[in-house]
Amino acid sequence: MNLDLRTFIHDVKDYPKPGILFKDITPLLRNGPAFSECIEVLATAVKAFGADQIAAPESRGFLFGAPVAARLGIGFVPIRKKGKLPRKVRSITYALEYGTDTLTMHEDAVEPGQRVVLLDDVLATGGTMAACVALVRESGAEVTGIGFLMELAFLHGRSKFDGIPIYSAVTY
Repeated sequence: MNLDLRTFIHDVKDYPKPGILFKDITPLLRNGPAFSECIEVLATAVKAFGADQIAAPESRGFLFGAPVAARLGIGFVPIRKKGKLPRKVRSITYALEYGTDTLTMHEDAVEPGQRVVLLDDVLATGGTMAACVALVRESGAEVTGIGFLMELAFLHGRSKFDGIPIYSAVTY
């Protein structure tokens, strides 16, 4: 089909605060052929990373991680905010622009030696994904690649991931 995914990502000025140009992916999500193509593009790219599992942070990472994992016939691992998973978890607290946040993953979600690809909707500063990488590595698994629907290259988030292959379907 080869749709230009950019045409389904709309700019919203001054959201969530003045001076920010927000990239809204909801038009892509509501368009069946565009969303399907997006999943196919991401699945094709991350298949080359050789994953046993796909892991993704909530919430928008789930929108891409779960269907890509299903497309590839491999498992999906949700990475959640603190207090959202019912069993014993590994956790990591990381810095935000103002304050901190904590991500968790079930202790048995990935096994030592497994190959994990991480997926999310956007690479901005890279803080959330860097925390996800650390969480997966803490379990003894290997992060073989990271994929994103879009990358905001001017924020230089990619610089946090030396040695890990990165794929972005769309770059701004």
